Amino acid sequence: MRKTVVMILDGEPFFRAGVRQALFHQESLEILEADPGEGGHQAIAQIAEASPDVALISLDYPDMTGGLELGKKIARNFPSTKVIVLSANPSEDDEELFEVIKTGAVAYLRSKSCTSAELIEMIRRASLGEYPINDCVSTRPKVAWRVLRQFQDMATMGTTLEDITTPLTTKEVQILTHIAEGNTNKRIATLLGISEQTIKNHVSAILRKLNANDRAHAVFLALRNGWISTEANKNGSNRKEEKLAPGSFPGSHN
Repeated sequence: MRKTVVMILDGEPFFRAGVRQALFHQESLEILEADPGEGGHQAIAQIAEASPDVALISLDYPDMTGGLELGKKIARNFPSTKVIVLSANPSEDDEELFEVIKTGAVAYLRSKSCTSAELIEMIRRASLGEYPINDCVSTRPKVAWRVLRQFQDMATMGTTLEDITTPLTTKEVQILTHIAEGNTNKRIATLLGISEQTIKNHVSAILRKLNANDRAHAVFLALRNGWISTEANKNGSNRKEEKLAPGSFPGSHN
C-alpha cells in the first residue's frame, strides 16, 4: 500500500519535531521535513525533488507574509501537492482565514487548538482530493461572502459556458444557490429534506461538471454565467430559492 508523503515546512526544528511526533504512529504516512529557507527557495527545491502529497506550512502570528507566499507558490507550481496551513493564531480570525483561502490551501487549522487526530484527519481528506477548508468557510458567513465577491471580480478565472460539456440539473443549481448563501451541507439537507450524504454527492457532481477547484470556485462560475442571482444578502437569510422547469438548462431561463 502506497504511503501518503507529508512534508513539514517550518524554519524552527522544534516545531517540525513536534508535528512529526504528532504523526509518528501513522503507518500510512511517510514524513519529511524541510526548512523553507529565505523566500521559501529551499522548500520549493525539496518539493520539486520529493513530490509530497501534502505540505504542512506553519503560519507565524502576527507576521503571516512568509507562510502565505510559500503556500501560494506551492499551490501554483505543484498542484498535486495539497497545502495545509497550520496557524499560530490563538483565536479565530476571519481576515487570516480569508488570506489563507487566497493561497489555494485545501485546509486550515490553528495549531494551538488542533489535536493530533484532527491534523491526521485533515491530511487524510486532503490526500483524497477534498477541501476541508470549505468547512471553515461555510461556518463563517462574512468570509464566505468575501470569497464569493472576489471570485465575481476575477473575470479571468474559471471557464466559459461553452467549456462545460455536461449541464447541471435543476437540483444541482438549487444546491449551488444554497452554497452561495453560505449554508453548510447539513443545513442544505435540512432545507431540501434529503440526506447530508446526498448533498455531498451532488456537490461532488457539481465540481466535476464545472471543472471547479472547490465550492467557492463553483459558485463563481454559476454567478458569472447567470445561473444563480447575486441578490442574496450577506447572511443569505432573505434569498428565495431559484426554480427551473424540469429538464431545463441552467442559464437558459429568464
